[in-house]
Amino acid sequence: MHSLLRISQAIDRINNRIGVLLSWLVLIMVLVGVYNAVTRKLSHAIGVDLSSNMYIEAQWYLFSLVFLWAGAYALRNGVHVRVDVIYSRLSAKSKAWIDTLGTLLFLLPLCVLVLWVSTPYALDSWRILEGSPDPGGLPRYLIKSAIPVGFLLLLLQGLAELVRNVAVLRSVLSVEHGQTEAPL
Repeated sequence: MHSLLRISQAIDRINNRIGVLLSWLVLIMVLVGVYNAVTRKLSHAIGVDLSSNMYIEAQWYLFSLVFLWAGAYALRNGVHVRVDVIYSRLSAKSKAWIDTLGTLLFLLPLCVLVLWVSTPYALDSWRILEGSPDPGGLPRYLIKSAIPVGFLLLLLQGLAELVRNVAVLRSVLSVEHGQTEAPL
């Protein structure tokens, strides 16, 4: 169990680092959005098109990356959507039971399904080096690859959370103020 907890901590570190990277991508996304808005208005004012499909697509690529890859970070840090009316009043073991069942019945099967469907989709895009249909647009194979990567990260984090919850249920791991501490 202790080796599984060490692996889950390694997964936590990976997803936390990705979360820090994503916070910077949000800033870049906002700056690209500001640039797009300013150049669009300025283009209308001076009659010269300053906008580019590359910047417009870059903005939604960045949003897609943040949305797809932040799921694992949100799960790790407990900031995902949850109905806390009852859950917050439960004991640590009851919460671990709910989280274990939710992970096994919903999260892991969903991740496997999306990986199964999206991986061939991304590989086909790489095979033809799919590009944007718009002039000056970005390659599509890169952003399509973000889908299986995001769900792989979520699957790994789900497994890490599952290990942690099983450790709580087996009294190998103690829970203090929402943080888990393993005697490794």
